[in-house]
Amino acid sequence: MRLLLPRPRINSQMYLAVSSAVEWTLRENVEIARGLRRRDPELLDRLIERFQHRLLRYLVFLTGNRDLAEDIFQETWIRVMERGRQYNGKAKFDTWLFAIARHLVIDWSRKKTTASLEALQEQFGNEHAFDVASTEPSPFDAITSRENRENVQTALSRLDSLHREVLVLRFHEELSLEEIATVTGAPLSTVKSRLYRGLAALKPSFAEVQQ
Repeated sequence: MRLLLPRPRINSQMYLAVSSAVEWTLRENVEIARGLRRRDPELLDRLIERFQHRLLRYLVFLTGNRDLAEDIFQETWIRVMERGRQYNGKAKFDTWLFAIARHLVIDWSRKKTTASLEALQEQFGNEHAFDVASTEPSPFDAITSRENRENVQTALSRLDSLHREVLVLRFHEELSLEEIATVTGAPLSTVKSRLYRGLAALKPSFAEVQQ
């Protein structure tokens, strides 16, 4: 006999709350786009303060080198200021920001005749890849203990750059799969494949944590 579980109902209050949140996000994106077109220095200061830890963490994960990550971090904000008119507010600002940062990493690697992000990672190693201070925990940090987090971070460091990047964007930065596809420039199917393969590679580490 098959049991049919009742579907969760979305009441009017939940619908209004979700709609309000979406509307607020869209309105904020439009305001950011307007401010960037004006080259508003106060807006840029607020954006840097709000996204600096997430951006630096992403760059450190991506490059595996803190000094290089900090250099590209600075260049990313210069690009934001120079190319702010290109942001139209249709996508989330952090998605656009991470895409700029990623392109700068790739440009740097090409100048150094490095063939790929994976080769870049191998060049610098992983010794300090995950030591990024922040005043606020990431969503991943908030649900894991320090010991478990360290075990998973170690396992992440062993993954190739492309699979690790998708996991970081999905679980650390809470980007949707569609947003990750925008950041990485990869088809949605490729993003899904990298996510599933990355999770499969991490599965033994999660099993060790639970024992």
